[in-house]
Amino acid sequence: MTGMTGLCARTLAAAVLLTGAAAGTAAAAGPSGGVGATVLPGATGAARGSVASGADGYSMRTAARFAPPTAFVPSAAVTYDNDLVPAGSGIEVRQEMRTGGARTTTVRLRVTGLRPGHAYGAHVHREPCGADPAAAGGHYQHRPSGDPAAVNPRNEVWLDFTADGRGGGTASARHDWGFRRGQASSVVLHGAPGGSGVRVACFTVPFGWAA
Repeated sequence: MTGMTGLCARTLAAAVLLTGAAAGTAAAAGPSGGVGATVLPGATGAARGSVASGADGYSMRTAARFAPPTAFVPSAAVTYDNDLVPAGSGIEVRQEMRTGGARTTTVRLRVTGLRPGHAYGAHVHREPCGADPAAAGGHYQHRPSGDPAAVNPRNEVWLDFTADGRGGGTASARHDWGFRRGQASSVVLHGAPGGSGVRVACFTVPFGWAA
């Protein structure tokens, strides 16, 4: 593939499946114009989102409301600490990737309804969210390493923020590399900024990738 090399139809499928569309099916265009996915019936707790791709880039937006793992209607956004991340609070993640010329990946985070004034950590993690906070696996790393020194905002995607007086917050990170296929799947919120901390919430995100 050229231009959109490695921006796979499976990622577009994931973004479409998270839109919470009405019942029914429809075809989604893949990066090369082929059929990429089927839209499945949505649910009240499903994330909303959109995706676009072109000859020199890819963009994705997805958003949801947090719910506990035991919620009757499941959500792509899971809270493990109702004090720091109340049920019903919101999260939005955007990804913009440029493949023409200098390759760049920008991830933007926006949250609402969290604890005012609290400082949170946030990172892209390798696996989707689950009922167990550990389900999201470790941080995504551009150069995977067991060396603690590799846990840093240059080798990973850090989105730390401090909630404002209304519980809102934003953050962004920009890198000159793209995600590997199937190895970036969620954004985890931590109870404190930095390289670690208790996992207080998780949002499964359909990130795009570049080979």
